[in-house]
Amino acid sequence: MKDVEVAGDGSEQIRLHSFTEQAYLNYSMSVIKDRALPSITDGLKPVQRRILYAMHELGMRPDSKTQKSAKTVGAVIGNYHPHGDTACYEAMVLMAQDFSCRYPLVQGQGNWGSRNDPKSFAAMRYTEATLSPFSEVLLSELGMGTVDWVPNFDGTHDEPKFLPAMLPHILLNGVTGIAVGMATDIPPHNAREVAAACVELIDHPDSTAADLMKVLPGPDYPTEAEIISSPDEIRSVYETGKGTIRMRATYLTMGGDIIITAVPHQVSPANVIRQVAELMQKKKLPMVSDIHDESDIQHPCRLVIVPRSNRVKPDELMLHLFTCTDLEKTYRVNMNVLGEDGTPRVCPLHDLLKGWLSFRKDTVRRRLQTRLDAILKRLHLLDALMTVFLNLDEVIRIIRTEDKPKPVLMSRFGLDDEQAEYILETKLRALSRLEDMKIRSEREKLEKERDDLQGLLSDDARFMKLVRKEIIEAAKKWGDERRSPIVARDAARPYLETAITPAENVMVIVSKMGWVRGAKGSGVDPAALSYRAGDEYLDSMMTKSNLDAVILTDQGRTYTLKTGDLPSARTQGVPLTSIFTFSAGESVACLIPGASGDRFLLATSDGYGFVAPYDAFVSKNRSGKAAVTVKEGTSLLRPVRVPESAAELLVFVVSGDGRLLIFPLSGLPELAKGRGQKLMQLPETDDEGSQVLAVTAVVPADRPAVFTSGKRKFTLSPGDFKIYEGARARRGTALPRGFRRVDRIDVENE
Repeated sequence: MKDVEVAGDGSEQIRLHSFTEQAYLNYSMSVIKDRALPSITDGLKPVQRRILYAMHELGMRPDSKTQKSAKTVGAVIGNYHPHGDTACYEAMVLMAQDFSCRYPLVQGQGNWGSRNDPKSFAAMRYTEATLSPFSEVLLSELGMGTVDWVPNFDGTHDEPKFLPAMLPHILLNGVTGIAVGMATDIPPHNAREVAAACVELIDHPDSTAADLMKVLPGPDYPTEAEIISSPDEIRSVYETGKGTIRMRATYLTMGGDIIITAVPHQVSPANVIRQVAELMQKKKLPMVSDIHDESDIQHPCRLVIVPRSNRVKPDELMLHLFTCTDLEKTYRVNMNVLGEDGTPRVCPLHDLLKGWLSFRKDTVRRRLQTRLDAILKRLHLLDALMTVFLNLDEVIRIIRTEDKPKPVLMSRFGLDDEQAEYILETKLRALSRLEDMKIRSEREKLEKERDDLQGLLSDDARFMKLVRKEIIEAAKKWGDERRSPIVARDAARPYLETAITPAENVMVIVSKMGWVRGAKGSGVDPAALSYRAGDEYLDSMMTKSNLDAVILTDQGRTYTLKTGDLPSARTQGVPLTSIFTFSAGESVACLIPGASGDRFLLATSDGYGFVAPYDAFVSKNRSGKAAVTVKEGTSLLRPVRVPESAAELLVFVVSGDGRLLIFPLSGLPELAKGRGQKLMQLPETDDEGSQVLAVTAVVPADRPAVFTSGKRKFTLSPGDFKIYEGARARRGTALPRGFRRVDRIDVENE
């Protein structure tokens, strides 16, 4: 079916899906090519290129008087870039901020923002600017026939398609942009190192990323903060064109205080202070007593952190701050650029430099050819002048006597139209003997330069030597020393919460209706506390206020509770449903007292169980996490902590009808969640009590086990364990009469 149809009145109609598809594609390509992505040639987006060219045309040279930024913006949007003035001015500001741009292309006068607030720049009617000296890298060869020119948006002016970059600016200042369906994030680099990489690639075209990294070890941001990405990570970025770069603030200690001397790129020191202050307010930084800003002209970044005592280790404190503040930051790298043909693609370092070198070779060749053409044209005219000097009297006679001397001159001396016109326009004073000598000298110089240029253009080796030399000279003239050191550092790690939170004894108390509270101190009887009407005590555990408590529900899910935030035991607490998201009908089964590294035996009344690490219970989600699979009609048994013992550990399981089975713990799997394996074979009878697993325990093989049945107890010695031992999932052996209703099993103290 055709997308375009002709209606009865002769008008053409297009289907909506075709129109929208084409409109979206046009919009996408417009954003990709004309706004968001830089060109591999000069490393600029269209708006940046037009700003620089407009300033160049307005005569805003580095050594000229500054002019109003509004004048520049007006020229840009009026002649070359018909978009909003605000966006245009912001692009100009970014090129002027030395803390945002590694090599600023604009030098401003007035308020152009600050490191603490880059967006605080004054309106364009208040600021003034000129081009920076570094802009010569992009503009110095503009009038030498080096680039193509294209009409502007309304055809009234011409603008350069690219700027003739003398260095790979795409890597020097980097760029960030978001297009439609793609984005770019290229970090800045050091000009001398990038130039050295180009030279390396010229000398050794097959150089790998590892070879180039010998002279270009990594990015170089406009800050003295450290790059802590490993060489392998950086090499991966250069090999693929994608990855991440990590930066970390630098600091020193002085008189017990920590002095931060540099923060990562695009990080505001004021924001760092705000982050640290918020952590202090939330009592998550008890080891810090104060932080303040002592930055000035001599010290652009100087943040002072005052530890609470001299027992606080500065390095450990900073490693903690790196994890929870912007003192350490990760930057995404996606070297997506537009090639010379306008096609976007992600380029590894080798391809990026190779692509720019191809552009640079074409630029130099065009510059040389343009100069050669100019020399040939001048020599052509000088040939005509020499003809005049050799036949001066005859030339004067023809001019004086002939009505149309031009065709006569052309016929008499074999001149072309251009030469004849030049002779006729030459002033008489140029025909003096002194001028004759100047012309001969000029001719000799031009002929020598012509021969040199022709030799360069015809000899690839000499030509590449020239390209190489110019790259080195440009880097020497406009390059500088590296700012961001690349160092290997320990990975950031937070302080243990036990170290940053005051630790107090607290008893976590949970009621049957799911209300929780905390009783600080010891000697509290949780059963004696007051509860809501219809509610009563369920479970409790002693812990520290800086530790978590794990709640196990009847549906086999676990929830992690912050004990330091619990309401006082003098209140009736808060419902767990206000802290967590319970499912319908879910209720608290018990608390799991433990710590990282502990193991627990989990079992259900249908005779299944497994061993699980305590860490598997911990969850930061309001909805908790699944721990035990509880089948319908079954229930959870209280988890049993696996003791630390040098002896073999045995599992004790007791059925509802008083049968005991003992088997090695090693026969059970250790799982993070699930149902586990069958612990005991339960009979399928009408006797409900015999169909359930009642009690479980984990007992060292060399320790007696104490059975509690109501108010009576009896002890089973290790020598008697064999009576009840058997393979896992067996029926077990009946306990003595009077002790078949077992409430609990304990390990006798030594």
